Amino acid sequence: MAITGAERVPRLTVVRRLEAAGFRAWPASSTFYDGTWAVRLTTSFPAKRLNSVNPLDPADDADIEARIERAGARFAAAGRPLLFRQSPLAPPRLIRHLDTAGWSSFGESIVFTAELAALDFSTAIDRIPLQDARRYLDASLLVHHRPPELRDGLEEVLASIRPPAAYFVRETEEGGPIAVALAITDNDLAGILDVAVDPASRRQGIGIDLVATALRHTLHKGARTGWLQVEAGNAAGLALYRRLGFAEAYRYVYRAPPGLIV
Repeated sequence: MAITGAERVPRLTVVRRLEAAGFRAWPASSTFYDGTWAVRLTTSFPAKRLNSVNPLDPADDADIEARIERAGARFAAAGRPLLFRQSPLAPPRLIRHLDTAGWSSFGESIVFTAELAALDFSTAIDRIPLQDARRYLDASLLVHHRPPELRDGLEEVLASIRPPAAYFVRETEEGGPIAVALAITDNDLAGILDVAVDPASRRQGIGIDLVATALRHTLHKGARTGWLQVEAGNAAGLALYRRLGFAEAYRYVYRAPPGLIV
């Protein structure tokens, strides 16, 4: 069944499906479960989505303090700061506990969805995805301005993706990368990730063209619903995705213990 965006009260079945798709599209190197709390850790790459506790059932709120302590021990052993990722699936009692204990909230992000058949791809050009994963890796590092020491970690993440992945890169006439996007076709779902345009090449329509191209590719592969995530403070990204026809499905934030600088 197709997924539609809902800006106010998200349906938990929709959230669960998109959360699962997100885990598959951007996999952590290790995932441990404490009840329905997914403890995701990736020592080789510092992305918050790959290094956070993700509660997945609003009713799973037993032994909160002990479970936070257990999660903290795992994160400490991995050399990562303890973070929770609070989506609409987080138990209200856990949220109240974190609020009372003084945990900070940051990194609010919005998950958007769109029915691909309803989007206008008339101006999108069919482009063959890049077949060389390492070439995409190098382009992504350059466009995102990531330090070279993260190369092995990002390569591990990309190699761990199980659903079919398509790599899209825009280059200058000289062959230098200026924009990247990763499309994951997971049955009828299409996730668009790792989107970035080099600052010197922005405001030229490159981002919307690249995302539309990636979405059109997934439509040809049988996807019906597109999804993506963008930080709530990214005005340019929000405008781009809304212009394409995406609508808000739900939001999430990260939570950090008192005193942790993130």
